[in-house]
Amino acid sequence: MLEESVLKERFGDTIAMSEFRDNRRVSVSAELAYGLLEYLKLHCAFDFLVDVTAVDYLEYEDATDRFGVIYCLLNTHAGERLIVKTYVNDPNPTLKSVYELWRGSDWMEREVFDMFGITFSGHPDLRRILSPDEFSAHPLRKDYPLKGRGERHNFPVITRAES
Repeated sequence: MLEESVLKERFGDTIAMSEFRDNRRVSVSAELAYGLLEYLKLHCAFDFLVDVTAVDYLEYEDATDRFGVIYCLLNTHAGERLIVKTYVNDPNPTLKSVYELWRGSDWMEREVFDMFGITFSGHPDLRRILSPDEFSAHPLRKDYPLKGRGERHNFPVITRAES
């Protein structure tokens, strides 16, 4: 089981660990996120990237950052799970891609890019995956209107019988 002291020794007090309902979490700055994820894979046997997702903290009480990016990791040998969370902000929310560590991050990072507008530098093919290429907004941002901005008027309407 991963010990907090091991991470503190390697990364200092720049990380924070917590636990809630058997979920172990590590919070780290965006500058150190890639280094921590690389260390967890190469030295702590977190060999499986389960998920990459994001949260928009716009208008959250006491939030100091706009976006949280969450990496869910699994050590398949020990069955240990770990959640790594980092934060990025506007106007250019960017993180280093973990594609070199886990090839499975390809579509996950593309989804976060498409839905939230968070860029992953070094990603080999960062383009929209859920929205059309012409779509200019990021629909899971809190400042995106529920009814959209009129972008859908060019998309064909498909009825239930046609689907």
